[in-house]
Amino acid sequence: MVASEANELILWDYCAIGIYFLLNLAVGAYSLCRPNRGTISGYFLAGRYMWWLPVCTVPEYMSKRFGGQRIQVYLALLSLVLYIFTKISVDLYSGSLFINQALHWNIYWSMIMLLALTALFTMTGGLAAVIYTDTLQFFIMISGALVVMFIAFKEVGGYEALQYRYMQAVPKLRYENSTCGIPRADSWIMLRDPVNSDLPWPAFLLGQTPASIWYWCADQMMIQRALAAKNLSHAKGATLFAAYIKILPFFIIILPGMIARALFPDDVACVLPEECMRACGSKSSCYNSAYPRLVVGIMPAGLKGFMLAVMLAALMSDLTSIFNSASTMFTLDLWPRIRPRAKTRELLIIGKLFIVVLVAVSVAWVPIIEEVQSGQLFIYIQKIGAYLAPPIACVYTMAVLWKRMNEQGAFWALMLGLVVGAIRMAVDFSYQPPACWEHDDRPLLVQLNFMYFAMLLFWVTAITGMVVSLLTEPPEDYRLIRTIYTTRFDKSEREDDEDPRTGYTVDIPLDTVTNGVTQDEAGEGVVENEGASNRFLQCMKNSFSWFCGLQTTTHTADTNEKETQMVNSIEEEPRTKIFLDINLVVVVGICIGLFIYFTIDPFPTGFNPREYMSTLRG
Repeated sequence: MVASEANELILWDYCAIGIYFLLNLAVGAYSLCRPNRGTISGYFLAGRYMWWLPVCTVPEYMSKRFGGQRIQVYLALLSLVLYIFTKISVDLYSGSLFINQALHWNIYWSMIMLLALTALFTMTGGLAAVIYTDTLQFFIMISGALVVMFIAFKEVGGYEALQYRYMQAVPKLRYENSTCGIPRADSWIMLRDPVNSDLPWPAFLLGQTPASIWYWCADQMMIQRALAAKNLSHAKGATLFAAYIKILPFFIIILPGMIARALFPDDVACVLPEECMRACGSKSSCYNSAYPRLVVGIMPAGLKGFMLAVMLAALMSDLTSIFNSASTMFTLDLWPRIRPRAKTRELLIIGKLFIVVLVAVSVAWVPIIEEVQSGQLFIYIQKIGAYLAPPIACVYTMAVLWKRMNEQGAFWALMLGLVVGAIRMAVDFSYQPPACWEHDDRPLLVQLNFMYFAMLLFWVTAITGMVVSLLTEPPEDYRLIRTIYTTRFDKSEREDDEDPRTGYTVDIPLDTVTNGVTQDEAGEGVVENEGASNRFLQCMKNSFSWFCGLQTTTHTADTNEKETQMVNSIEEEPRTKIFLDINLVVVVGICIGLFIYFTIDPFPTGFNPREYMSTLRG
């Protein structure tokens, strides 16, 4: 792809990128100075226990709720697979596309840069570093995206002009006598025809909901932030704030993406393979490059670098969250199966090393994504979620709401859901979607919209779990204490309050005491009797341990002792609860109103906006 000189970055662009990295380094340095990042809760939960779930991970909750280990291990493994398929590899690929558009770097060199930055913050500071940097990234992302939105709407002539220009955005070179490259007639309708559309409204409302439940309620990456809150009110407030902010992407991402097609139809809406290769380096389509193309095409000199920093902020924010959450599940749910008596230091080291392995597998998956995503990364992500996530969402929901659900019902429901979802996924990816001028002769199983399939998979899982649970013994009474919604206030003691895998609570002191002397103190006595070279090596070792959060201090031991004594509580101050409930009603009302507004066809019946624009131009 050859870029014009107008699209090249200048000195001020690189200055903006440099300032962004300096801010991240400052925030990262601050997180390195926290005293409790050398503990399990300090690294994985930012040093605080949260609301009514007595566990650190979703798989561990399932172990508390049902007993046994197979559900916990299975969910941890499946979650890691989903992270690789739908999150890490996709983030790396999309981020490299943007860097390729802006800097013209090789895609894999771009990935290496992203990985080096994100792994550095995650491996050194843990969840607190992720939260601190995410807060910085949030303000950078929102401000940058708003700037792009305002400039984009100015370029296109406003919202009403966008509606008409988008429907006119047809590339000059396309296949004749076909609909290739022509916008869909229902492009401005959110809830579309239930049969003859790419987004049928029943499938969207009933089929996308299970995937959303998994992503927002049962995905470790999301709930880990709620678990890191000071109390339930803080967790609910943060969730509501995120809900308000989540409304913005429609205006600052989706509409600007449509503006990109309206302004650059030959690049964004290309259909000929050679044209797409010229525009974005992909033979299938250039939809994935719509937003980067908009930024490079309309942002004035100096602001391109700022927007590159914004995109890096978004990607780093997501990647750091994924790395930390994946590391948490592997360290707390899987590694103790291999090493039941693993100490805190070992768990921290394993958690950091696992990130390296996760990155390597994710990078290896990127070439496969390039082949199967057909130029639409978002659809690829939604499909993977629709095939694998509904069983998790279903079992998690039933576990919280239905006390009769037992381990056998949950396990066999998950197994059946996995088999059915995996079959659909394998068949789907075995048949590439037909070209826009070809007839779709794929099997009916593949032609069924993936969101309809997600809806069916959710209920197949639910029925299986219900039938098996009713045919087998109910769960022990103590397993329902504080693990279902109706017993969330129960203060009774559980029989498994002590970790059955290790016999100790999660946060043990790093400095194990031997004969009344800590390992650090014993080590210092040895160092004093050794030569200068050994003292230098010991100093380097201590510095490295501090940098990686593996240091041992008296304060760390004190912090661990305090953390093990903290009591979970879901009590809320009444006025705070009322305020949060009102905001919940408000945000739900806003979303319903937006759905209604953007489901009304903006064009009069029988009116063709493409012909209208042709008349104006004539």
